Amino acid sequence: MTNASYGEYADPNDTPPIAQAVPLGLQHVLAMFASNVTPSIIVAGAAGLAFGGAEQVYLIQMAMLFAGIATLFQTIGLGPIGARLPIMQGTSFAFVGVLAGIAATQGLGVALSACLIGGVIHFFLGFVIQHLRFLFPPLVTGLVILAIGLYLIPVAIKYAAGGAASFQMEAESFGSLMHWSVALSVVVVALLLKFFTKGIISNAAILIGLVVGYILAFAFGMVNFGAVSNASWLITPTPLPYGFEFSLGAVIAVTLVSIVSAIETVGDASATTKAGAGREATDKEIAGATYADGLGTAVAAVFGGLPNTSFSQNVGIVGMTGIMSRHVVTIGALFLILCGLIPKIGAVIASMPLPVLGGGVIVMFGMVAAAGLNVLTEVNMNRRNMVIIAVSLAAGLGLNLVPSAVQYLPGVAKTLMTSAVAPTALVAIVLNLLLPEEV
Repeated sequence: MTNASYGEYADPNDTPPIAQAVPLGLQHVLAMFASNVTPSIIVAGAAGLAFGGAEQVYLIQMAMLFAGIATLFQTIGLGPIGARLPIMQGTSFAFVGVLAGIAATQGLGVALSACLIGGVIHFFLGFVIQHLRFLFPPLVTGLVILAIGLYLIPVAIKYAAGGAASFQMEAESFGSLMHWSVALSVVVVALLLKFFTKGIISNAAILIGLVVGYILAFAFGMVNFGAVSNASWLITPTPLPYGFEFSLGAVIAVTLVSIVSAIETVGDASATTKAGAGREATDKEIAGATYADGLGTAVAAVFGGLPNTSFSQNVGIVGMTGIMSRHVVTIGALFLILCGLIPKIGAVIASMPLPVLGGGVIVMFGMVAAAGLNVLTEVNMNRRNMVIIAVSLAAGLGLNLVPSAVQYLPGVAKTLMTSAVAPTALVAIVLNLLLPEEV
């Protein structure tokens, strides 16, 4: 039963008038738009794709298109698939570290094939997700999320300074005042709007900051619109654009992150019902949300899209507006699908200079790390738990920073041990199960 104190539209099946529903749906899109396309840009760069090139534009389009389709899996549903809650899906930052490493060393074909298999496994987690939650208490999930954020922060700094590839970092312009001026303009505008405005403007603070940085970069002569004029107006998704290449290590790494992502989705489903209707999510809703997560990831991977997951910032919008309608988020999904079908939109995003993106991801990646710390605040910081945190982070981040330390491991093991996220998760899970609780 819905709590009557939770507003006029506290039932997922309620539908506000169209004049109210459309801007609310757009608000959901604005809140997640920048975070949704950024992982594809980073993984494309790690794979060596030309910045602003046609292949990068395609990956950006798939990020928008399949975020919308995956959201429809959640809001409209298909049989047992979908929570039928106002849950917005988007490309997950959780997979960026693992996929960037795989794409850089083994290629996008291996990375996307691992996403396809991982998505199928993720789907079947819906049958057992309730029984796996004990493996991922706040201590483990908080550590994994923190490791993801810490792994990504150096990427943000490289982008802000004007490069990511070695030849860019060796250029004289790397770290120039012009690059940092553009990057910091994004950070300053995003922070000012986030904390000194309300509503749609506050929720779209990072997106607006990117627009301001983009305009400043254009004034500095840093923007090239050549790819925009060459881009078509309509795209046809291509099945398996990079072929299918199986790698056991890549699949294991992606699957481990998928389990963490599934647990996060369970948390987002619970937070959505709590924020919008004052109740706990049902087992059916939790299982449906997990099925939709996995299916969205698998289908996206077939066409070149990265893994999808629920977006926590949109849970905040539900709590802020008090509008629990899943149909509002469905409208947002349709906006994303429309954007995903128009390559000129992707070309405009791909023409964004690296320092502009760097300013945005400094905030976004920092927030990922902060979200991990926030989860860890639920943990009793006794000696046992502090040892688990220390050893897990040292193993995960240390091996990632010094990959030659495990250069003699076979390919599968080396991929796992240098991915930052996988060793952090594995060590945390094992130690949490083996070390006795302190009385």
